[in-house]
Amino acid sequence: MSPTNRKEPQTSGIFYGLGVGPGDPELITLKAARLISQCDVICYLCNDANSDKPGHSQSKDIAQALINERATKAVEIAIPMPYKRDRTAANSAYDQAAEKIRIALQQGQTVVFLCEGDPLFFGSYSYLQERLCDEFTCISVPGISSPNAASAVAGIPLTMQKENYAVLSGRLSDEKILSHLNEFDSLVLMKVGQSRPRLVNLIKTSGRLHETVYVEYATREQQKVIYDISTLSAEAGPYFSLFIVTRQQREQ
Repeated sequence: MSPTNRKEPQTSGIFYGLGVGPGDPELITLKAARLISQCDVICYLCNDANSDKPGHSQSKDIAQALINERATKAVEIAIPMPYKRDRTAANSAYDQAAEKIRIALQQGQTVVFLCEGDPLFFGSYSYLQERLCDEFTCISVPGISSPNAASAVAGIPLTMQKENYAVLSGRLSDEKILSHLNEFDSLVLMKVGQSRPRLVNLIKTSGRLHETVYVEYATREQQKVIYDISTLSAEAGPYFSLFIVTRQQREQ
């Protein structure tokens, strides 16, 4: 059942999905910072045991200074997440995490889930909200998403005047990506990663190579902005990378 047509929650705990932004801790909203300082339980995704850095959490890293400043230590629920195309293991991890969060909420505790960017924009919070919204009040606190952050660091407006705009997953088929490149004035191609060489070729095929900027780790220490994507190596990119495609000639 979706949050818009769910039953009225019967229990008292509140579950917050907090957008902690793209990486720079100073971009965390005042509301998210307040909830981190006041909540009873802090949840976050972390790398599973099979990763290069088991237990590491990007979202917790962003909020770590605020967590350290708390007057009292919060209970933490780390959710090890296997990053695989097959969603079976991921769904099992969300099921187990939802049960732990449910117990805390049943006790009337305030639980926050830290989510990179915005919690409802490719956000993992959505999967937990879906599992809990029939029983508890679930509130999303928006955060700065990666397209907005990348646009800012590249100094490129995402849309102007009557331009249309689309956000695409880099995992879409070649046909769909080419169709959207031809149809939309502005696009952001997300989830670049392993698809980076393929996406560069598709952008080149569409004739929009000169209208594209590549951004890695927007607002983070390892941030990289490349305005000539023909110089990119024929290798996969990191998970936190995207392409911004905009019209070279824009209305004034």
